[in-house]
Amino acid sequence: MSSRDGSDLTELANVGRSVVLYFERIGVSRIGQLAGQDPIELYERMCAAYGERLDPCLLDTVMSAVEQADGGPARPWWHYTPQRKRLMAERSR
Repeated sequence: MSSRDGSDLTELANVGRSVVLYFERIGVSRIGQLAGQDPIELYERMCAAYGERLDPCLLDTVMSAVEQADGGPARPWWHYTPQRKRLMAERSR
């Protein structure tokens, strides 16, 4: 199977085994399951599943993974940091 049909999360840029564990904890095990998802919602579910606020850089990685699952380019996770900071500031208002 190829990554296009959602078989292996580690085929995504920025997603290693440790990030896969966060995804698996919320029931996501295939790339296809990320398509069309809200990265902040996924991150919030991860935080809830672990019972603590997780590193916000994980959200950057989730944003990258969702964009790739939606057919976007593979970019370094830190590319998403300014966008994440803006989105989180907007949500806290």
